Amino acid sequence: MSSKSIRAQRRSELAAFLRSRRERITPDDVGLAPGIRRRTPGLRREEVALLAGVGVTWYTWLEQGRPINPSVHVLDAIARTLRLDHAEREHLYRLAGVPALPPIEEQGTLDPQVQLILDTLDPLAAAVYSSRFDLLAWNSTFKGLFPAFVTAAPESRNAIWEHFTSPPCCNPFVDPIAEARPLVAMLRAAFGRHLDEPSWTGFVRRLSARSPEFARMWSTHDVAAPGSQVRVLRYDEVGEIRLTTTMLTVVGMPEARLVVYTPAGQESRQRLAHLADHPSRHCFLPDQPHASPAA
Repeated sequence: MSSKSIRAQRRSELAAFLRSRRERITPDDVGLAPGIRRRTPGLRREEVALLAGVGVTWYTWLEQGRPINPSVHVLDAIARTLRLDHAEREHLYRLAGVPALPPIEEQGTLDPQVQLILDTLDPLAAAVYSSRFDLLAWNSTFKGLFPAFVTAAPESRNAIWEHFTSPPCCNPFVDPIAEARPLVAMLRAAFGRHLDEPSWTGFVRRLSARSPEFARMWSTHDVAAPGSQVRVLRYDEVGEIRLTTTMLTVVGMPEARLVVYTPAGQESRQRLAHLADHPSRHCFLPDQPHASPAA
């Protein structure tokens, strides 16, 4: 992809992101009268421009994806007006090509010591993911939780893909779509650094075609920084397990994350220990057929 095409794609992403953030804010949120005959949700472009102290024409061009060069000062004003959080603000600057943001280092090779750390964390489940949520490494307790995931072909080991494509019989998450929503937001934030990479754009295109629910979430342009989550899983053998995830940066791989799954309570801890010794058959294994969907 040429540099000109990359810039055009960034402007398109920026335009869609600004529209999505504008549409989620009501006039009442910013102390404006609601008025009448609003054809779209949220604020109007001229209202954002007024509140941010920028020209209406200039902001309209920015939201239309025209080739203009916003300053950090102007982007700060727009970010405050649209009430962007830290992850959203970084995403905005990155799409706008603002040089104030430090460059992201290339993702390195997984250090062999990382596997030793993962193994040492047993009996806690732990794994390393790329910023696209490709599974890179794991320990034995993680394998007990997700046996089908770790035995899949390497090109298929992607957590977001699994959330949206696994049939109910093969997905242990109680609410897979709700569990995936923050992951999609984190993926969108990382996507801004990889607009020129076919492996990323192709992944989004294929999953959007495969899953209308993913396509809908992706279209909201929500972004989020890596953070903790409570994950709720249910297995035929032991029942429900509640886990809190903690994400840690991997040295030498700035975009990778080491994720540790900590049981929420003694009951979940005992059930997790059982699965570590007796991997679940709830998720089908490669040599097993899928269960038929309920009528």
